Amino acid sequence: MIERFFKQSLPALLSNRVYFLIALLIIVLIFLSLISPYFLNTRTILDILRMGTVLLLLSIGQTLVILAGGAGIDLSVGAMLSLSGVFLGILSRTGVDIWVAALLTILFGGLLGSINGFTVAIWGLPPLIGTLGSMWAFGALALVITNGVPISNFPREFAFIGDGRILGIPTQILLVALPVFVIIYFFLNWSFLGRWVYLIGVNETAAKFSGIPVTRVRFSLYTLNGILAGIGAVVMASWLMAARPDVGSGMELQSITVTVLGGTNIFGGFGSLLGTLLAVLIVTLVASGLQLAGINAIWQLAVLGFILLGAVSINQLIYSLKAKQSGLSA
Repeated sequence: MIERFFKQSLPALLSNRVYFLIALLIIVLIFLSLISPYFLNTRTILDILRMGTVLLLLSIGQTLVILAGGAGIDLSVGAMLSLSGVFLGILSRTGVDIWVAALLTILFGGLLGSINGFTVAIWGLPPLIGTLGSMWAFGALALVITNGVPISNFPREFAFIGDGRILGIPTQILLVALPVFVIIYFFLNWSFLGRWVYLIGVNETAAKFSGIPVTRVRFSLYTLNGILAGIGAVVMASWLMAARPDVGSGMELQSITVTVLGGTNIFGGFGSLLGTLLAVLIVTLVASGLQLAGINAIWQLAVLGFILLGAVSINQLIYSLKAKQSGLSA
């Protein structure tokens, strides 16, 4: 019976990433409720989930970029978040209406994303190198413009997006995270553009012969990734009521961790946004739960590192099991 579990049941469980992540989420909830008596109540959970909104936005964009293959990855999402927030702060400081400034910030994020799209999809630089260069450039520009000092004094009504509540539910979850997730989930799973993304990730050459505009699709995905970073910048600035030039530091690695943990193949072609959503919940709950338990921030980073290593290992195990099963069936 035990042998049957390891040969049949366990591979089946692991191969369905959604089931695996749901099981892992339940384990995390039980563990954190045991180490912190303040963890398992509705308000605390909602507050923790609010902390995952920006990470979800960045991770959705990262998932799309990686799914399209071609070694696609975006190391600049955190820097785009920071620079877009600074752009919002400058517009607000010069007297632009805050809601107009928010819309322009989202478009500015799209502009930054299109720069990555140009360097990677059109110019042909390796994504790792192209987005690493833009990460340093965008991050440095945010610090130079502000001299490292946050921009504050946003209008009071602006706090509604990041810190408001509707029927007890944080506004950024209800009005930002859920609508964005639903729209892009629909795009990826029920539109021909979404099918193109998967086809390009599975076999770029076959996609080109099928008439799919590979370059345009990848350029668009990087641009959309920037738009999502711009939305995240608006949410973050509204939550903090300040535009910090370093607010996105480290979030590029978190978004990659979440994407891989969610089951997206780092080489493209396989993955789902539902897996990404569940992975965001797990990573956010772990980080916040450890913080509530008073565990040192250094150990929190170590846990995140172990999660990334474990996610990559699980992905490799799943693909090897699928390959063996395909060989046996053949």
